[in-house]
Amino acid sequence: MKKFKQLLGMILCSTLIAGSSIPVYATDEYGMPYVTATPIPEQHTEYYMQPADTDSIEGWPQGPQIEAESAVLMDMVSGTILYSKNADKVEYPASITKIMTGLLGCESLNPSDKFAMSETAAHGITDAQSSSIYADTGEEFTIEQALMAVMLQSANEMTLAIAEQTSGSVKKFVEQMNLKARQLGCTNTHFNNPNGLPDERHYTTANDMAKIARAAWNNRTFRKFVTTGYYEIPPTNKFAETRYLLNHHKMMEGQAYAYNGVLGGKTGYTEAAGNTLVTFAKNDNTYLVSVVLKSINGAYADTAALLNYGFDNFQRIKAHTPSALAPTAGLPFGKGLGLWTETPYVFKRGSGRASVTLPTGTDTKSLNTSSQIIKNPAGLPLIMTTYSYNGHPVGTARYYQQLQPSDLF
Repeated sequence: MKKFKQLLGMILCSTLIAGSSIPVYATDEYGMPYVTATPIPEQHTEYYMQPADTDSIEGWPQGPQIEAESAVLMDMVSGTILYSKNADKVEYPASITKIMTGLLGCESLNPSDKFAMSETAAHGITDAQSSSIYADTGEEFTIEQALMAVMLQSANEMTLAIAEQTSGSVKKFVEQMNLKARQLGCTNTHFNNPNGLPDERHYTTANDMAKIARAAWNNRTFRKFVTTGYYEIPPTNKFAETRYLLNHHKMMEGQAYAYNGVLGGKTGYTEAAGNTLVTFAKNDNTYLVSVVLKSINGAYADTAALLNYGFDNFQRIKAHTPSALAPTAGLPFGKGLGLWTETPYVFKRGSGRASVTLPTGTDTKSLNTSSQIIKNPAGLPLIMTTYSYNGHPVGTARYYQQLQPSDLF
């Protein structure tokens, strides 16, 4: 086993050295290179000089120039968009689609459960160039092994297996993907398969993808899969050799463009989509997710620039949030809720104080707030208070209804 890892590392290392001018300073125990630089494209794309949309916010730090056609950087705790460029432009996601597939699998399935590959899953994708672990009909795996194959090896046949195990069929699973996207507030996303293979009816935006990635990160089981760098699937009933899976995200520790603080992520590429990349990173108590869509040979450099920008220019702080609110005459109400201002409702704040993310050194006294009673899919209505900085949302607080009218009589 150790010899295999060393051989694998040597092959990957030699490939990197032969095919790149990037300086290699050291290698880890598997022979994988530690690299301090990220690749810089020889020629900039037409989008490189385009300013970020967030540059128009008064008092907001100017964003970096990046090659990608569209991108978003989000604070995963507060949900604040720190950087956006063409954030609502519809793009093809390619294999970062598998973040949604993995999230739904983690929400519905037990990682220790076993299943056998169906004919439709094992051989449902006929493209010989498709990413795969070459699973066969009747081959037995655990759900954990299948999800590792999806997130590390980007195995397309295993996305079909996860879809079938979750929803009974790929068609029903895709419906569930689109429902989940709507629940997360995605407005320009439509999935047509669980893997991201080219399809005109399969698209998203950087803004929507950041929402999906944030929700996925908040799932503890999903975090295990997206942060794993290396995994082994032992011999099965159909395959006599161990399968070795290596995370394709090259900014993880020990990889070619390692960035201190990167926790994991998902890569994607098709000719139509270009390079797509989702990256989760942490610095002290700051958790960021970067989404880069349609980047031509610059996805890793773009991501490094975005992460540097986020960590260097922003801080997350606690906002002033009263422990309870009562509706007032000036509070707008959601349609069809049947609520009146004279009704003695009490809305109590959810656990913990609201976090807002602001340019470093900004005083929270400069924030504006607005509140609205909205429908709560999980139960009683709630009050959503939004904090904004010069018109840009920087955090929210939620207050949950504690008393119903029927309780009063």
